[in-house]
Amino acid sequence: MLRKPLSGAFARTWANDLRGQKIRVNALSPGFTLTPLMENGLHMGQAEIEALKDFAAREVPLGYMAEPVEIATAALFLASQDAKYVNGIELTVDGGLSQI
Repeated sequence: MLRKPLSGAFARTWANDLRGQKIRVNALSPGFTLTPLMENGLHMGQAEIEALKDFAAREVPLGYMAEPVEIATAALFLASQDAKYVNGIELTVDGGLSQI
């Protein structure tokens, strides 16, 4: 079972603490995301990356690992005027994995 990160609690606490300054605080919690860090930083081989992709295909309700742009668009939403009344939330962008 996946455990919910504390980022939502931090966002709620900071949103309340910063309310007097009208500063919005939100958290973004990405799921499995296919990035160059897998090879360059984590030193994963192609077989390990493919195994992780296969795992995501089986377990993530949307059936795949995210591309970085899919996480970035969620972050851009939170930073945009479209989210000007969004405050103290954790936006989980994981293809539905944490919901099952």
